[in-house]
Amino acid sequence: MASPRPPPRGGGGAPPAPGGSAREPLEPLAAGILGATGVADDHARLTAERLLEADLRGRTGHGLIRIPLYVRRIEAGSVNLRPQVSVVSEGPTSALVDGDNGLGQVVMTTAAQIAITKATAMGMAWVGTVNSNHAGAAGIYPAMAARQGLVSIYMAVGNANSMPPWGGNEKLLSTNPIAIAVPAGDDPPFQLDIATTVASHGTIKVAAQAGQQMPVGWVIDADGEPVTDPNRAHDGFLMPIGGYKGSGLNIAIGLLAGVLNGAAFGRAVVDQNAELDSPTNTGQAMFVMRPDLFGPGDPGAAVSEHLAELRGSGSNRPGPLRLPGDEAARLEAENRAEGIAVPPKLLDELDSMAQRLGADPLAG
Repeated sequence: MASPRPPPRGGGGAPPAPGGSAREPLEPLAAGILGATGVADDHARLTAERLLEADLRGRTGHGLIRIPLYVRRIEAGSVNLRPQVSVVSEGPTSALVDGDNGLGQVVMTTAAQIAITKATAMGMAWVGTVNSNHAGAAGIYPAMAARQGLVSIYMAVGNANSMPPWGGNEKLLSTNPIAIAVPAGDDPPFQLDIATTVASHGTIKVAAQAGQQMPVGWVIDADGEPVTDPNRAHDGFLMPIGGYKGSGLNIAIGLLAGVLNGAAFGRAVVDQNAELDSPTNTGQAMFVMRPDLFGPGDPGAAVSEHLAELRGSGSNRPGPLRLPGDEAARLEAENRAEGIAVPPKLLDELDSMAQRLGADPLAG
């Protein structure tokens, strides 16, 4: 194992405790654990790759930390280990992908590739999923499109209801994330990746594992009082971003990524942590567009110019302003060069899990 390095900053909520490992041994470790449960080898490798992409970009709440939950759900029988992912409805610029209850990273990668192919040929495409599962960090799928020079928007229904509609007291809404990527020529793309709650479940998991308290404003109890212990987050309500506006956006995503696909929303959402033996029927949606649709040439240079203008605008702090995607790009470059910082507690858990399942543990 590589020597410990400081934990990454930002992007995934609370930083992990100091620890570390290079990406190279982590990816086969993750794939080996999943493969040892019976997941098809190519699906295990793809899922591990997507999880490590999240960690590389600082989205630690959706990276390796998710493997123990995935294994628990697989062992409970709620995930199809060898799904037949298929297109069940299709048009020139649209498709509905049935994930056959496979791992979400596999299902959503298939959907993203279909959307990219259609958008490249037809100018734009909208692809939805049904019978999927948790697919990790939202931003990694628009990033796939951005690498092909395409604009993209991704939305998903979260895997546990933790928030009422604005003004209510029944948990009918999840974190329902949205991610947007806009290419900027030769510069890193603009990349927004947010939950529509102030904090995501993954961010809260990271805080709990690090033994840290949550900031006031992430979670409230039934009396409206703040909850700061991450281990008690499930007892309260997550807060929407922007008050009633965030609540409305959350519902819109649930309709677009869930209801229109025939996937779960509202009371139909399965809590993947509590109902380990129940398929989640998770829904996702992805819109992809060629940026040259509205004029000749590639507008990437203009996007880059405007982003530079924003970064260089007035501020009370030294240095350029940080825009969405800037820190993720910086972290990815740093982590690829130096290795991904992983909490020792998580490394120990993964090592023990690998040994229990008969997979190769992380080399010491």
